[in-house]
Amino acid sequence: MRNILIGGAWPYANGSLHIGHIASLLPGDLLARYHRAAGDNVYFVSGSDCHGTPVAIRAKQENRTPHEVSSHYHEEFSECFEKLGFSFDVYTKTSAKEHKDFVREFHKKLYESPYVYEKEAEQVFCESCDTFLADRFVLGKCPKCGQDARGDQCDACGMVLEPEALVEPVCAVCGKAIGFRKSKHLYIAISKLQKELKQLVDGHPEWRKNAIAFTNRYISEGLRDRALTRDLEWGIEVPRKGYENKTIYIWAENVLGYLSASKMAADARNGDFCALWGKEAKHYYVHGKDNIPFHTIILPALLLGNNEGWHLPDQIISSEYLTLEGKKISTSHNYAIWVKDLLSSYEADSIRYFFIANGPEKKDADFSWREYVHSHNGELLGAYGNFVNRTLAFIQKYFGGVVPRGEDDRDTNKRIDDLYAVAGKLIESGCFKDAMNEIFEFVRNANKFFDTEQPWVTRNTDIAACSHTLYRCVQIIANLAVLLLPFLPFSSEKVIKWLNVSAEWERQSVSGDYCLPEIEILFQRIDKKVIEIETKKWKD
Repeated sequence: MRNILIGGAWPYANGSLHIGHIASLLPGDLLARYHRAAGDNVYFVSGSDCHGTPVAIRAKQENRTPHEVSSHYHEEFSECFEKLGFSFDVYTKTSAKEHKDFVREFHKKLYESPYVYEKEAEQVFCESCDTFLADRFVLGKCPKCGQDARGDQCDACGMVLEPEALVEPVCAVCGKAIGFRKSKHLYIAISKLQKELKQLVDGHPEWRKNAIAFTNRYISEGLRDRALTRDLEWGIEVPRKGYENKTIYIWAENVLGYLSASKMAADARNGDFCALWGKEAKHYYVHGKDNIPFHTIILPALLLGNNEGWHLPDQIISSEYLTLEGKKISTSHNYAIWVKDLLSSYEADSIRYFFIANGPEKKDADFSWREYVHSHNGELLGAYGNFVNRTLAFIQKYFGGVVPRGEDDRDTNKRIDDLYAVAGKLIESGCFKDAMNEIFEFVRNANKFFDTEQPWVTRNTDIAACSHTLYRCVQIIANLAVLLLPFLPFSSEKVIKWLNVSAEWERQSVSGDYCLPEIEILFQRIDKKVIEIETKKWKD
């Protein structure tokens, strides 16, 4: 049994989740469900990022406290993830006592290392908002390519930036020109860890290509030291004398949530936290492309600087960008599909299927209502749902709901065994779309088998052949439910219960004479009128 840590990126608790978040975070749940089925000891953790400038500014705009704002969105996130079937072992928040206590102890140890030093430097300050600003809340033009950029990086060319390097920098909140004020802070010398970080990326050719490319670019451009502390009231107190009025910089504590949340999970089940972070464990980090440096540079630098032998990242599952009807998602302009709204009208498995089959796994992808409806009605309902329901409904109608006896088919069993091995390997390597394609190719072949054997004819002409056909189809359905459990948990759990098989990642069988319970349609068809209705919202 392997110890598996799966860390999903922590969304900022200053606004609702949109489909871009789900597209990048869904692979984490697939990994967790697969590894549990494979018999591994899984810790799937994440939480809401409640501290920092984004939350504080939103609270000020709404005349609420940062705690009120972040708690509101944390509850909304938790509900959305639950409805989508995310099987977190722990979903917490950075404002939780367990996280804050863990981070303070981690930083105490970190400050003892030779990589942390004190320096007075100019910090971005907005006179209009009367607050220091995080780098990402400074907007301007990139000095390299001239495109719009934030104070931490340019998404257009990928250049890592400092706010003062931007051309015509302004505050992202009020739009007015920024200023600078001197302030004393603790810094971590990431530049001194360049060799170790280069060894990390070079030693993991299995990372996503975008993670390797971006990380190598950051390293080649020269890693810059980063401030560990910040002049902001809303955050975790700095465990150092003389820093009573400062907090730990959000980037230096939110990624430590993987440690604090996994400790919470380990404590809850009396697990071995040290083993989870030891050499024999395997760690996945699941996030969008814009979060790559936080998982390949920042987190490893903190772990190395702490010098307590923490396990470094194994797999980086970094998605590309998702657009909406051909345009960039913009939360500030309300050009987004909010997850809570999507869940109010459509099935969770349908949403999950679309973002695996059509998501930004290896290249940028687009969400369109036309493709969504086609995806649902075509493969999900038309191929998989149709095969399950036509088989089981036939047995209920003509065999009294009792699975007919039949003989195991050697070729089918081998194909199923091979499929478990192939799909499992693809999932572990982060190739989720390929894994799903392999499974759905099997679905399509199963439908062809049903059509070729024509049980609606043989039930009158050759009852033995008809029984064999249906028995074989039931075996296929039982195994499809397990194979698709990581992807489609709600429908898979229904079928697993109907056929009384286990969820273990191995070939399942259903005995002849098994009496089926009441069966229902797995998926409802989506009316094509939805395409016109939903698309019109975005064109308007």
